[in-house]
Amino acid sequence: MKTYALPVMTDEQAAAALDRAVAQVRINLPLYTDRCQNHSSVNGLYPACENNQWTCGFWPGEVWLSYERTGDEAFRHTAETLVESFAYRIDHKIEVDHHDMGFLYSPSCVAAYKLTGSELGKVSAIKAADQLMARFQPKGQFIQAWGEMGAPENYRYIIDCLLNLPLLYWASEVTGDAKYADIAHRHITTCLANSFRPDGSTYHTFFMNPDGTPSHGATCQGYKDDSFWARGQAWGVYGSVLSYRYTKNPAYLDTFRRALDFYLTRLPEDLVPYWDMIFTSGTEEPRDSSSAAIVACGLLEAAKYVDQAEAEGYTTLARQMLGSLDAHYAVRDRRPGAGQLAHGTYSKKSPYNTCTPEGVDECTSWGDYFYMEALTRLTKDWQLYW
Repeated sequence: MKTYALPVMTDEQAAAALDRAVAQVRINLPLYTDRCQNHSSVNGLYPACENNQWTCGFWPGEVWLSYERTGDEAFRHTAETLVESFAYRIDHKIEVDHHDMGFLYSPSCVAAYKLTGSELGKVSAIKAADQLMARFQPKGQFIQAWGEMGAPENYRYIIDCLLNLPLLYWASEVTGDAKYADIAHRHITTCLANSFRPDGSTYHTFFMNPDGTPSHGATCQGYKDDSFWARGQAWGVYGSVLSYRYTKNPAYLDTFRRALDFYLTRLPEDLVPYWDMIFTSGTEEPRDSSSAAIVACGLLEAAKYVDQAEAEGYTTLARQMLGSLDAHYAVRDRRPGAGQLAHGTYSKKSPYNTCTPEGVDECTSWGDYFYMEALTRLTKDWQLYW
């Protein structure tokens, strides 16, 4: 594994950075208790939104992490208010006809159940797992990402879904019904066979033929189909080791290593990638700080399952990434509505992709969450929401 000569974040620095993040969450509570937080900031501040985006689960995750850090009932009150909103959302099927149930319900409702025993959180998250199961395509063995089920233009899955699978593993654990984990296994088997290129890089999206055979890899949010969308690569790193956590399938840990090794070959000197890893240096292209936070979480999770030397390498690398984020990307703005990590990229338009441009060089809700998760991992023996 490639190594770097950057400063390593100490335990004391991690605790201080986490406390600064918690302070910002506290400032933001009045804005995002009865409403949710937008997917990305606008000029550095998050607009409030209704609970109808795929990203709405990350803000409750920040609030639960803040509650874990402080024990302050103000955080618990906001988090439980948001859980009620998520229960309403799944009961009334509000913008849930897609694969992002894990992103929505793991940091909000699963977290509530794990931390407080919330029955509403548990029931709502199981309903979300059922909703995710409804996206499964038997022909091709994958969870369809978006769109009308079976429509040829949307007969595909995306690398992001690896972070939705833990909701299914968890649902099997709490219900005793293996059907959820079985679908997770089927999906990741298809994903590993098609979404990871031989060099360890990843396709953002992969299309299947109507008969269930593989068709081709493509992108929606990366620079072009054969480039290396940074956040997709980060999902591949963290998502593969999360499935290993539940299954101990060595193929998943091998995939983690391959995806990580490729990721490390495309980093600038400060270990924070450009939004697409086709760019590596000497460019005006924006960074994506959220990818670095996601990968740091993956490294710290993987360190639990490997030998001491490998674990120390992963932990050192995660501490270097987080040290760089804290020193150069963490927001020090304490205005209401400010986020945690600047210089994130939600969706950047290129001549070759199909995305809607927004949230470029801004804070992103998932970047903020995973930054806090990674810092939390350095301050305690953290029990995952995933």
